[in-house]
Amino acid sequence: MMNNLLNISVILPVESSKHKDFDTLFKSCIKSVENQIKNDSEDNVVIEDIELLIVHSDEESLCSFLDNFDFGDLNIKLVKNEGDVDFASQISLGLENATHEWISVLEFDDEYATIWFKNVHRYSNAYPEVKGFLPIVVDIDDKGVFAGFTNEATFASNMNSEIGYLTNEVLLNYQNFQSSGMVIKKSVLKDFGSFKKNIKLTFVYELLLRLTYNNVSIMTIPRIGYKHTNMREGSVFWSYKNGSSKLSNDEVKFWIESAKKEHFFKEDREIKYEPSID
Repeated sequence: MMNNLLNISVILPVESSKHKDFDTLFKSCIKSVENQIKNDSEDNVVIEDIELLIVHSDEESLCSFLDNFDFGDLNIKLVKNEGDVDFASQISLGLENATHEWISVLEFDDEYATIWFKNVHRYSNAYPEVKGFLPIVVDIDDKGVFAGFTNEATFASNMNSEIGYLTNEVLLNYQNFQSSGMVIKKSVLKDFGSFKKNIKLTFVYELLLRLTYNNVSIMTIPRIGYKHTNMREGSVFWSYKNGSSKLSNDEVKFWIESAKKEHFFKEDREIKYEPSID
């Protein structure tokens, strides 16, 4: 018998409200969560009780904004992070406070497609052995211009012997995958660990390597499920490059190789890029 309920804890990390378009982006982001519930009548699918955990810094203007924001009927939990507010630490704190079986990460300048959770529900019933589902991601730049798709590489027959599945073999040969929007069992992240903050630029890649190394079954659902803003001001990459136009080839290689070395370990370890001196 098909299970017609899907309970998800959505973790939304927010470090600051000072982005020039924060209000508009945040409203669209929250609306995309509301739409998962409003469009739940088809096929008797019920996306019941989406728990939205907003993990935020103690920035005064951000706290005030969240306290006064109209979240409608959404089940909201505001989690103030008075410690490290890097992306990995925010997600870890969200996991500690999440109560549902499934977890998803949403960024404030991104949006779920209306059909995303409904599709996860259908696939989770059809493939009960799968513990994580990736969306096809539409990447846009900070001006809203289409930049490309992500996660579709799982359907390339020259990379993958199991079409649609993300495997360790695929990841060792191709690094461009996005975890935002992914819906994954909370127990998986508890068992094998979440993002590592010391893998500065390839923490998503390292996590996916670690999960597939531990034989966690992850599948890409072949429909667009998430819109992702790439290379915005204030993003992890933007902050890391600190005003430089691009990273050196040596630096890119260092972080990719670091991820490949570190995915055998559950715990985060101190890693620092040291540029070579000619």
